[in-house]
Amino acid sequence: MKNRLCEMFGIEVPIFAFSHCRDVVVEVSRAGGLGVLGMARMSAERVHEELTWIDEHIGGKPYGVDILNPASYEDFGDRKFDPERLFPQEHRDFVRKMLDEAGIPPLPPADADRIMKAMVGEFTFTPAESAKMLDVAFRHPIKLIVNALGSPSKELVERAHAKGVKIAAMAGAPKHALRHKEAGCDFVIAVGTEAGGHTGSTTSMVLWPRVVDAVAPMPVLGAGGVGRGRQMAAALALGCEGVWCGSVWLKTRESEVTPEIKQKMFEAGSEDAVLTRTVTGKPCRTLRSSFTDAWEQPGAPKTLPAPLQALLWWGQGRTRVERVRAKEFLTYPVGQIVGDMTEETSVRNVIHDMLLELSESKERLDGLLD
Repeated sequence: MKNRLCEMFGIEVPIFAFSHCRDVVVEVSRAGGLGVLGMARMSAERVHEELTWIDEHIGGKPYGVDILNPASYEDFGDRKFDPERLFPQEHRDFVRKMLDEAGIPPLPPADADRIMKAMVGEFTFTPAESAKMLDVAFRHPIKLIVNALGSPSKELVERAHAKGVKIAAMAGAPKHALRHKEAGCDFVIAVGTEAGGHTGSTTSMVLWPRVVDAVAPMPVLGAGGVGRGRQMAAALALGCEGVWCGSVWLKTRESEVTPEIKQKMFEAGSEDAVLTRTVTGKPCRTLRSSFTDAWEQPGAPKTLPAPLQALLWWGQGRTRVERVRAKEFLTYPVGQIVGDMTEETSVRNVIHDMLLELSESKERLDGLLD
C-alpha cells in the first residue's frame, strides 16, 4: 500500500495490532502488519523473556511495545500488598460479600498471600515501573513505543529517537492529540469509544476526522471498533493512514485469553462491552460481568482511583474468580466489535479477511463514484 506508515516501518499493510500475547505480535508482523506487545501486566524480568522470545521468532520483522504511563494515578508506596492499608473497609467488605453470596470460594489461607503477591507483582501502572520496562525494551530491536495513557515525556521521546525508535500515543480527543504532537510523537492513535480498554466517550466516526484535521500533516491511526475491512476502509476514507486493532485478536487461537473467557466473548453482543471504572479506576471498556454490574447497583461504594481499583479487583476479586473459572464474574477488556466475534480463527485469517473486504469496499466505492 502507498502509505506513510508503511514506509515509516517497512511494512506491507498499515494494520497495527495491540496484544498482550507474544504469539499474536509475531504473527501480525510476519503477515505484513506491525505487532505491538502490551506490557502493562508484566514485571521487567518478564518483559525481557517475552521480547527475547519475539526476537527469536519474528524473523527480523518490525514490532513495538505499549506502556501504561498515566498522567494521574494514586501512588501506593512500596508495593507491599496490604489490603487493610490499601483499601477502605467498605470496599473490601463489598467485594468479599459479593463473591461469598455467589458461592465463589475464598483462596486457601496457605496460598492467598502468595497468589495475591504474584498477581500484584506483575501489575504496572506508574511512570517508575514503565521506566524499568522501557530500560529492558531498549535492549531489544523494537521499532515503536506507544504511550497508552497521556503524552510521552521529552526524555523518552529524545531517547527513543536517538535509537531510531518511533513514538506514538493514544488520543481520545483532538486536544490530547495536539499535546502528543507537541511532545514530539511521530504519529497519534485516535481511539473511539467503541474500543476495548481505556477509552473516551466520542465515537470513531466523529473522532477520527477531527484528530486528522487537528494534527495534520502528522499521520493518524484509527482505533475503536476496527476488526473488518469495511471498518478499515472507513478509517482510510476519513483521513487515517491505517488502523490500530486490539479486540479482534482475542478471538484467535494465538490469543492469550482462557477458553472460558473466549467462549463468553463468542456469546456476547456489542452491548456487553461496557464502559466502566470498576476494573481499573479509569474509564475502561470491558466484558460485562457480575462484578461490573454490582458496582452499578444502589448502595455500591464509589470506585477507587487508579490503580487502587485495579488492585482491588486483581487482589480481592480476580484471584478468587479465575481460580474456579466462575463464568458470571469473568471479564476482559474488549471493544464493541465483540458482537462480531462468534468463532475462533487465526491471526493470518483475520488479516486476510480484512484485506479482502477492504479490496471489495474499494471496488464498490469505485463503482459508485464513476
